Amino acid sequence: MISGVGGIRTCCLRLSYSTTRPLPGPSSASFRCCCRRLFATTCSAKKKEKVIVISGPTGAGKSRLALELAKRLNGEIISADSVQVYRGLDVGSAKPSLSERKEVPHHLVDILHPSEEYSVGQFFEDARQATRDILNNGRVPIVTGGTGLYLRWYIYGKPDVPKASPEIASEVSSELVDLERIGDWDAAVQLVVKAGDPKAETLAANDWYRLRRSLEIVKSSGSPPSSFRVPYNSFREHLDSSAAYCSLDNNSSGDGLEESRSMNLDYEFICFFLSSQRLDLYRLIDSRCEEMLSVIESDSLLSEARWLLDIGLLPNLNSATRAIGYRQAMEYLLKCREREGWSSSREFYAFLSEFQKASRNFAKRQLTWFRNEHIYHWIDASKPFEKVLNFICDSYYDQTGSLTVPESLGMKKDVSDRRQILELKGYRTKNRRFMSRDDCSGILDWVKKTQSQTAELICQ
Repeated sequence: MISGVGGIRTCCLRLSYSTTRPLPGPSSASFRCCCRRLFATTCSAKKKEKVIVISGPTGAGKSRLALELAKRLNGEIISADSVQVYRGLDVGSAKPSLSERKEVPHHLVDILHPSEEYSVGQFFEDARQATRDILNNGRVPIVTGGTGLYLRWYIYGKPDVPKASPEIASEVSSELVDLERIGDWDAAVQLVVKAGDPKAETLAANDWYRLRRSLEIVKSSGSPPSSFRVPYNSFREHLDSSAAYCSLDNNSSGDGLEESRSMNLDYEFICFFLSSQRLDLYRLIDSRCEEMLSVIESDSLLSEARWLLDIGLLPNLNSATRAIGYRQAMEYLLKCREREGWSSSREFYAFLSEFQKASRNFAKRQLTWFRNEHIYHWIDASKPFEKVLNFICDSYYDQTGSLTVPESLGMKKDVSDRRQILELKGYRTKNRRFMSRDDCSGILDWVKKTQSQTAELICQ
């Protein structure tokens, strides 16, 4: 897979400068000269099929935007969400409803049982195949989700890492199975380090899938995963050297330069990152976490977490049970089980607070990740929805080769205002739905009623 980024529609260089802002004087000549050398063959590049990518932090509204875009553009949606692939995990993953999926075809939703693992490599294969199928049917692929690594591999390509043979996979499984059963993570890591991958120590605790995969790669090739070429890294190195050669000043946007390398990609990716001001986003996330818990019985995060326990899974065991919300809910329910279903309102609020904090931290990590992904055009989610929708539709049909987000819709990547920084530091959650002991009494009653059954099922 050859690496690159963005989209070439014509031989013109795509820049994100506004029409009212002049090019920087001192470096303009060298910049133009560099561009002529770098992109002399662009005009002869084969016109590529277009793919829209909509990403953003959790709670930003990307699913709604993708749904409406699909309706307007005769499109189909490919989910780039690492939790929506699992059946039964609907509320916690904010999965599109059945009616929405009936109205617009969705791909890579409800394709696995929660006990199964799903890797970024498998996502690449599945998403690329879905893209090809959608285009062959004359429709528009719209990829949406917030899992950064999924989208990076999808756009730039997957690393050239060997696939383990069934024999090696079986050998690795037998070496790690006992350690995983007793939960001796440190011993398992040292086993993989001694086998030849020192970076295994940097893996997230209890990420047994990646640990097994690392050992498979070492046994298959004799080299650790880090020794294999990563297309995105290759692109970044090439971009950095080109940018340095062109002597771009700090005020120049690198987005256009990066996007102009679409001749190295399989498709013309038109990518947008939808977000809100950080404080507004945090408030929205906190409120959404409450909503996921406010309905009991069959339509809540707690009922889905209870189901995971009922089928014999434990928190932090695999991809599904490590997911934010499900891990915290499962841990909370297990504590309740130890007390025969009893829970105090204080314990419930502690669980809710942890869930909200983990969700906000995840959104913060997403913002940091995508801030360095210059292929994305940032859009303010608080702006009128219809204007955002019209702009993206127009961008899809645009043939000029110049895509600039208007100032009225644009979103700054960094928080630079001193007042906003202080407000973020002083942010405190203000729960609206669960204000007192009485507000969560229904949930506490439900927990008590259902946990004895859960305990029996787990102990069997």
